[in-house]
Amino acid sequence: MYTSVMHSAQLHSNWAEIDLAAIGGNVRFLSTHTEALVMAVVKANGYGHGAVRVAQAALKAGASWCGVAQAQEALELRRAGVDCPILLLGLAPDARLAELISMRVSLTVWEPAQLEKAAAASQESGHPASLHLKVDTGMGRVGVHPQQAVALARRLVESEGLQFEGLLTHFARADEKDHGPTLQQERRFRDVIGSLEAGDLHPALIHSANSAATLVRPASHFDMVRVGIAMYGLHPSADCPCPLGLRPALAWKSQLNHVKSVPKGSGLSYGHEYITSGAETIGTVSAGYADGYRRMGGTVVLVAGERVPVVGRVCMDQFLVRLDGVPSAAVGDEVVLLGEQAQAQLTAEEMALRWGTNNYDVVCSIGARVARIYV
Repeated sequence: MYTSVMHSAQLHSNWAEIDLAAIGGNVRFLSTHTEALVMAVVKANGYGHGAVRVAQAALKAGASWCGVAQAQEALELRRAGVDCPILLLGLAPDARLAELISMRVSLTVWEPAQLEKAAAASQESGHPASLHLKVDTGMGRVGVHPQQAVALARRLVESEGLQFEGLLTHFARADEKDHGPTLQQERRFRDVIGSLEAGDLHPALIHSANSAATLVRPASHFDMVRVGIAMYGLHPSADCPCPLGLRPALAWKSQLNHVKSVPKGSGLSYGHEYITSGAETIGTVSAGYADGYRRMGGTVVLVAGERVPVVGRVCMDQFLVRLDGVPSAAVGDEVVLLGEQAQAQLTAEEMALRWGTNNYDVVCSIGARVARIYV
């Protein structure tokens, strides 16, 4: 849903404003930290920001590739006219292999069976399959064991219809203060690279760096870096904060749909878990857990530049706030769930601490019915 910010409150109960200039500026800033190509990671609907529009903004700012996690994400980009190289970082479903290959989507592989299926799909589609071989150097999710990488790479290059386009790994702890585990993964990866070179096996692209490694481990950049969370102006972790040149691109907003005075002893929302301790002014906000706003206590939002507490249980579509500190509050007033208002700010990192999660989860969980407004 694309519309202007001016009319968002009239058209939507709650909405996310996406600053595409911030996305572009963040890509340009990250590009100054590396001589490698930049892959814009736009999986999970662009970390909740909107994959297509983010991809377009990132490519315009200098990114060369897009990375996704699922087949439908790659196909969505292609159908929207995104023509850059796209890497599917996750598993490609068998039934979609031929379509992905014909749409020039590069595939990540780590098992012999995947090579056989890709070769068959290549023949079916009439196009070569561009493959990136993933090595598990310590993440423990997917990837060929380092000692088996050379044999699998040789099988790849000797298979008809397959191209050895890339070699990659993924760091498990690059966003921590202790760089030892990442250095160990780098060494394992470099050992694999050396063994491939010794066997005259040469992928076109070698890549390992995520956002954190892009910021703090230049030795890991190789031919391409994969930037995700930092491209959205969010910290990879508390131990790896974004530099000042990066800025958040998303604000989540709603409005007050009701304001009332309630007497002492009033039970509010389901279960009456909150009971007023005195006469209080209560506002109702048009957002709820169906939109991704968690059913957690101790949360605050911004109204008229003031932090106001969420009270009572968060409902599916609405929640309540105590407005005693904002005597001017009225129906229609803007409520900021995430972002800035006047001189106040609520960051994804603060919300993550309150919700017991991380900032990735906060923005990725913003629901599909929350309109994305591009500015």
